[in-house]
Amino acid sequence: MSAAIIVAAVVGGGILLIVRRMFPRKKAVELLRYPADMMRGKTVIVTGANSGIGKAAAGELLKLQARVIMACRDQQMAEEAAQDIKKQAGPEHGEVVIKHLDLASLQSVRSFCEEILKEEQQVDVLINNAGIYQCPYTKTEEGFEMQLGVNHLGHFLLTHLLLDLLKRSSPSRVVVVSSKLYKYGSINFDDLNSERSYNKAFCYSQSKLANLLFTHQLARRLEEEGVTGVTVNALTPGIVRTRLGRHIHIPFLAKPLFYLASLFFFKSPLEGAQTPLYLACSPDVEGVAGKCFANCEEEELMPKATDDQAAKRLWDLSETMITQDTEIAEALNSS
Repeated sequence: MSAAIIVAAVVGGGILLIVRRMFPRKKAVELLRYPADMMRGKTVIVTGANSGIGKAAAGELLKLQARVIMACRDQQMAEEAAQDIKKQAGPEHGEVVIKHLDLASLQSVRSFCEEILKEEQQVDVLINNAGIYQCPYTKTEEGFEMQLGVNHLGHFLLTHLLLDLLKRSSPSRVVVVSSKLYKYGSINFDDLNSERSYNKAFCYSQSKLANLLFTHQLARRLEEEGVTGVTVNALTPGIVRTRLGRHIHIPFLAKPLFYLASLFFFKSPLEGAQTPLYLACSPDVEGVAGKCFANCEEEELMPKATDDQAAKRLWDLSETMITQDTEIAEALNSS
């Protein structure tokens, strides 16, 4: 069996290399080009900016002379990523600030927001990028299922607590990174915390559907309040070579083949970052809200991702789940 796997990996890898050389991608991702100082004077928060799409987006924003706040759980990785993107940005670049943010802890989210509100006069763009994918069943600090807690609830609270500052900084933007895998999920309102049973693939899809419903409901609420200076849009980046899949088990001998396949079929982090950058920077989407984009174009969503009733129900339930004390309740009610 081992010999067969080795042969398959070697032969398959060789075939992929040949195909890659003979037949390049039919449609390469077009890298966006903006004026070098387009984001000068702008402050952008990027969650999960120490790797993958977040790091690539932070690097490009730095080149555009933005003040980039890297909101990361792993401080060592964040420091290394910051050094990398500063080197790549060249002599004329913006400013990098590293802040600790663990989305699996609502207290960490609160502490992060307290620092931002104390130190920053404005936040022009919030990119909710950080995520966790198909991890074993674990819980956040407050006892929520990890994928729901990190991918949805942490960002839900983060956005709420920064919303007044975003309003004062208008025109400002909120960018939500979702996934096409939302299609395979639904919101299990009867067991949102997966106490009865846990399917890691379903729970990831559920959390990504929650991202879209959150985007839809926040856009609706801002419109009803008459707030036109803050827009929120979501995106699906496609399959990107990142650390997001670190919890997926791949047999050791199959890893070379998987790596070669990823080179051929997956987007690079920079390619995956193009749509978040588009939503953060482009004048094309000024005033656009409540939409979802893929490859820098508006994407048609399945009806369940724009279901008003489900979006409101999830919003209300999310508020209940994260409202653990008076301070949070007051912040939610004031926004």
